Amino acid sequence: MNRLISPLLLLLLAVSAQCVCAEQASVQGTRVWTDPAKTRLVFETSSAITHRVFPLDDPDRLVIDLDDAVMQSNLPKVDLGDPLLVGLRGGVRGGSHLRIVLDLKQPVRAKSFALSPNERYGHRLVIDLTPKDGSSVRRVALPSFPNSAVRKGAGRPGRGPAVIVAIDAGHGGEDPGAIGSGGTLEKDVTLAIARELAKLVDREPGLEALMIRDGDYYVGLQERIAIARERRADLFVSIHADAFSSANAKGSSVYTLSYGGASSEAAKWLASRENSADLIGGVDLSTGDDLLANVLMDMTQNATIEHSTEAAAMVLANLGRLGVVHRGDVQRAGFAVLKAPDVPSILVETAFISNPDEEKRLRDRGHQRELAEAILAGVLGYFRKYPPHGMLVDASPQGGGGGAREYVIGPGDTLSGIAKQHSVSISALRARNGLNDDMIRVGQVLAIPEDS
Repeated sequence: MNRLISPLLLLLLAVSAQCVCAEQASVQGTRVWTDPAKTRLVFETSSAITHRVFPLDDPDRLVIDLDDAVMQSNLPKVDLGDPLLVGLRGGVRGGSHLRIVLDLKQPVRAKSFALSPNERYGHRLVIDLTPKDGSSVRRVALPSFPNSAVRKGAGRPGRGPAVIVAIDAGHGGEDPGAIGSGGTLEKDVTLAIARELAKLVDREPGLEALMIRDGDYYVGLQERIAIARERRADLFVSIHADAFSSANAKGSSVYTLSYGGASSEAAKWLASRENSADLIGGVDLSTGDDLLANVLMDMTQNATIEHSTEAAAMVLANLGRLGVVHRGDVQRAGFAVLKAPDVPSILVETAFISNPDEEKRLRDRGHQRELAEAILAGVLGYFRKYPPHGMLVDASPQGGGGGAREYVIGPGDTLSGIAKQHSVSISALRARNGLNDDMIRVGQVLAIPEDS
């Protein structure tokens, strides 16, 4: 009888062991990178996973315990320049649990959250690390171009305060964006074009580029808006190279915000894709943010959309001189990244990466530079027509000198102060502009005489 029972027990034990293994989640991949705000670890798992995170000191470490999990991939090596991490190591604990240990360079605060599967990824566990003392992980340096040190309000010789152009390279990090048939990633193309545009903007007297993303990391849609508003950007330009359901779609497009219906089926389709980027890029949507809920600031928002449309039209016209455009007029859709209430904002679809011919051109450095030049030409045209408050511009059609200079009145400006700033007499300033007294108003444009 015992001889019969023993094989049966062995069989039952084997079946039981298989059931336990089937319930275990597998860690199929691990990624780590650092952006200006944090160091992020992402564990790709076969199913939802329970976990615990706790710190240890002497030396500083962070322990991540994953319940009923097995490692199916190697842990990544950490960049020696990472400001927080020394390295990662892991092992089995208690037979069926996985323990990951992070060796640290300094004490950290850890925040973890799970992301549900989406069109790009399966289950993910995200661990965000920030310095415990509240300092920045990595300070973002502006590009080292000739005029990059100038800050808003600092001014330049013969010009008004620096005008900020926020340049937003779409996607990044966890979110590659659209992928061409040749394997080109939208996030790489947008960053390359954005960097070219930043170079050109910083070379323009009176203009300063603000890169929203200057590396391969993801920035949440609301955070992109917040960065531009915090630096008081005068224009927000979001750069993309999206895909469409048809590989035959081609040409550039420029979009502005619409709270109503999209202007075309393609606009509706693209906006839906872009607005889901936070789900792909790894944003903890459990945290409340009232920014987008409060952007409907009637008069301000309407005026911003009007200015956005003007800027978009000028950029589209210049892209049209470079090559084919997808639609001949400015498109409108409910892109979340365009919802800053007080910053004119446009979204430029430089081309369709889903079109094999356009994908090849998007990889070409020369074509990237041409796209940046076309966008800049449109931006300059917009600022010549609608100079920001306090900006001193050339009144000549191309802004190349030879004409009268103009100054846009900003809050706190006085006629005497403007005269002193530009080394002209008050009487000459009055005579040049037909003023009977010293009364001026915000938004008024004054011609600055060449001499007193």
